[in-house]
Amino acid sequence: MDIFRTFEISASALVAQKLRMQTITSNLANINTTRTPEGGPYKRRDVVFESVLMDESGYSEGVRVRDVVVDQRPPRVVYDPGHPDADKNGFVRLPNINLVEEMVNMMLATRAYEANVNSFNITKNMILKALELGK
Repeated sequence: MDIFRTFEISASALVAQKLRMQTITSNLANINTTRTPEGGPYKRRDVVFESVLMDESGYSEGVRVRDVVVDQRPPRVVYDPGHPDADKNGFVRLPNINLVEEMVNMMLATRAYEANVNSFNITKNMILKALELGK
């Protein structure tokens, strides 16, 4: 495998994790959004990754985002008769977002991003050391 290919693999993972973080941020920002242009409360989104294969040997060339899927879990229903979006019985439909779940996902995405930055830096240092040996 070409050592410079490692940069491309790490970069693809960094891009994918960046989109994952943006999606998590959007979920957290809309945790109390009861109205959307589509109607109803905001629906949580999640990023689906897929591996990109280099050739038939099965070596990975990187990762890419296959899709951003909308969570199909039903919204939370809370009794709040004073809320402007409450129904005639006083219930409000809120997004199906769990703060703890989103924070765990954010920590996992952060750690994956850091791991790929480290991989990128280790490869760079290996190339620099190889160049020093050639002097």
